[in-house]
Amino acid sequence: MTRLTTRFLAMSALALGVAFPSQAAEITGAGASFPAPIYAKWAEAYKAATGNVVNYQAIGSGGGVRQITAKTVDFGASDDPVPGDRLEKAGLVQFPAIIGGIVPVANLAGIGPGEMRLDGPTLAKIFAGDITRWDDPAIAGLNPGLQLPSQPITLVYRSDSSGTTAGFTLYLADVEPSFRGKIGAGKTVNWKSGLGGKGNAGVAANVAKLGNSIGYVEYAYAKQNKLTHIAMVNRAGNAVQPSAESFAAAAAGADWDAKPGFGIGLSNQADPNAWPIVSASFILMHRKADDPARSAEVLQFFRWAFENGSQMALELDYVPMPSSVIEKVEASWAAIKDGSGKAVLAAR
Repeated sequence: MTRLTTRFLAMSALALGVAFPSQAAEITGAGASFPAPIYAKWAEAYKAATGNVVNYQAIGSGGGVRQITAKTVDFGASDDPVPGDRLEKAGLVQFPAIIGGIVPVANLAGIGPGEMRLDGPTLAKIFAGDITRWDDPAIAGLNPGLQLPSQPITLVYRSDSSGTTAGFTLYLADVEPSFRGKIGAGKTVNWKSGLGGKGNAGVAANVAKLGNSIGYVEYAYAKQNKLTHIAMVNRAGNAVQPSAESFAAAAAGADWDAKPGFGIGLSNQADPNAWPIVSASFILMHRKADDPARSAEVLQFFRWAFENGSQMALELDYVPMPSSVIEKVEASWAAIKDGSGKAVLAAR
């Protein structure tokens, strides 16, 4: 760009009353695909408001942990919280940024969203390979009057290291203990059969194209891809549909101080209105900032998102962090310091 063009653009901006920073900041993050739709929405709005750029790659929670550990990004993201001892060893700070629900989705002719219901043990037996046909008596018993196909079930799962898989399999292992021994519980597990897809987007795409299939995705991906979600019977015995309200009910009674780095689980809660498979998504940063300005900009972005992004989150069927938790999160940022021991972002 020539000096004349630059000067013309600057003069035009001033004439229109538009203020831009002298040099826009740009930060990078990578990790969980679960929160990618809301991070993209926040980043778009943040750029419009500040001129600063947030680049985020949805590479899976395992990839996010590896990238921040290797210091190749300014922040990592994981839906499977890193345990306190590992945070300490790696010199990381962890905090939750958003809450959402994991939903089973299926591709069944003649069955619409929310018409089929499953309970946790039945869902676990499907993904363990113990229930292999859609007209199995266990499924039929939960769905009287629903015309079930007499077809084999095709499983679709995450092929990458995934916090969504961790949240899903930890729930299945909780409600059906035999699941852990057969399949496992965590970001990567030993699926016995089916087709893998990379990221929530990959699972959604495979379910959409494969008849008689079932998979699991973050709810925003189910809606965006017009997939048929399955209603779930929760811990209280009620059949519930996925929604911001049922996700919020699961998070309402959470004790965020119970584990280091706020690393608690939100699934299988007792609230009668709770969706049973709910997860927070976490941000990871180094305690000692190699580039304090970039670390401060990451925190500025999430502070802005907490203050301005709640409605955007609700529109995508996420649950914003409660204000009481945001206060705790922002207080925890004081642990992120520059080389002199000063917090990279001043407290308010």
